[in-house]
Amino acid sequence: MLDELLVFAAVVEHSSLNKASSALNLSQPALSRKIAKLEAELGVQLFRRAGKRLELTRIGQTTYEYAVEVRQRHFRYLQTISGQREGGRTTVLIGASLTTLQTTLPELIRMMTGAHPEADIKAVTGKTHEIVSLVRERKADFGLVASMIEEDAQVRCVPLFDDHLELVLPRGLYVEGAAPGAGLRIADLDGMPMILFAKGTWYRTMIDLLFEKYGLRPDVRMEIDSFEAILRLMHPCRAGALLPRSYLRDQLLKDNDLIALPVPELEETKRTTSLIHPDPVAMSPSIRLWIDEIASYFNRVNR
Repeated sequence: MLDELLVFAAVVEHSSLNKASSALNLSQPALSRKIAKLEAELGVQLFRRAGKRLELTRIGQTTYEYAVEVRQRHFRYLQTISGQREGGRTTVLIGASLTTLQTTLPELIRMMTGAHPEADIKAVTGKTHEIVSLVRERKADFGLVASMIEEDAQVRCVPLFDDHLELVLPRGLYVEGAAPGAGLRIADLDGMPMILFAKGTWYRTMIDLLFEKYGLRPDVRMEIDSFEAILRLMHPCRAGALLPRSYLRDQLLKDNDLIALPVPELEETKRTTSLIHPDPVAMSPSIRLWIDEIASYFNRVNR
């Protein structure tokens, strides 16, 4: 039943039989048979169809929570025997693209070390194509990239969450011309004092394209390639900034006395952060479970 429970958890977390099939390297009919076998063994219905979507039944939700617990225990067991076999701690090497370095990677490492303090986690960074090469050549166990990667026989792609830029302002900063109580529009950024990312960065390229599309000319006070520096300088410069939503945790905003304001047009900057990994057949069982656990974590926190 262990295999069926792990497959069931993956289907729930990918919200799609097709995506789970790709991630698990199983044909969709084989995956469906495993779900049917689990339902038969338990004597319950785990999913109900709502149009083209699969929804968990009440018993399905309880079974999913149990499956996650089983997966975590199984993972700890594999980590323990791996460490004993190798005479030390298990090492995991993550490749992270430069875009994910300041946003997703710190949160991922906190989650991994919090759940499994016995693991020795290492990371290397580079441009997206360099991370793809590291994973393809099996020089990294898996990678984090801020885009969807076209899959092939050697690299698989698991989307984790969608992200887009948000307007961040020092608390109390008056936005000239904004209609009281009406929220902000993209036109309100015209002439606004702003700190932007340095030219040549992916975020700056996206921002420049957005400004060009809407004919905006903000008052650029500084150009910096550091999230932390931008946060610290917004109050002294009395300037706003465009930062990725995934970076803007509530406590971070509170600690820096900042507010994030929705601007509908900024949703055009959407980009998908993904986990990439080798063909599952070539991965160790513990790495496959790491990937399932990471997908599960981001599925929970971004619901």
